[in-house]
Amino acid sequence: MDVLTENFALYGKGFLGTVELTVYASLVALVLGFLMASFRVAPVGSFRVFGTVWVTVLRNTPLTLLFFAVLLGLPRFGLVLPFQLFAVLTLGCYTSAFICEALRSGINTVPKGQGEAARSLGMSFGQTLGTVVLPQAFRSVIPPIGSTLIALAKNSAIAGAFSVTELLGTYKTLNELGYSIIWTFVWIAVGYLIITLSISAFFHVLEKRYGVAR
Repeated sequence: MDVLTENFALYGKGFLGTVELTVYASLVALVLGFLMASFRVAPVGSFRVFGTVWVTVLRNTPLTLLFFAVLLGLPRFGLVLPFQLFAVLTLGCYTSAFICEALRSGINTVPKGQGEAARSLGMSFGQTLGTVVLPQAFRSVIPPIGSTLIALAKNSAIAGAFSVTELLGTYKTLNELGYSIIWTFVWIAVGYLIITLSISAFFHVLEKRYGVAR
């Protein structure tokens, strides 16, 4: 317990850093994932191509490599941002590809006849998607989206290697102070467990309330 009690402020700072990364990156991922899912089922060919390329590239690129690409690449175009924002954008964009595919799989479960009926009533593609298709699709994809955001929380540990304050990075300071590396990582693991279980509980509540009855 000494590792935790004597360094509670350090653990707390890292824990809050991971929570912030997870929350902000999740918002980015959900917005972009929804947008890319819309692109992938859009009637406009160029949108479908863009959505397909976005998902294919990001899903097949290692996250660490993506961090390097964003951190070293964007400044070459004159875009210099705080490390925290770089990490949020990288994690959010990477996770959006998986959110997109989860949403698209849910969209495919909605009978085509419902979309055709909405269009026959004069509704636009956006109206059909937003008011008819997506509300039904979301009910069936709550569990996979929850699992994806849990993975995002764990992936945020990579940001510590890029000068971003997060939970895993606390081990460097504690190791330099001579604390047991085993107990240092035990309390780090407990912190991640709290975060992931909280996300799991939140989506469990959503699933019970809005999910498809099995």
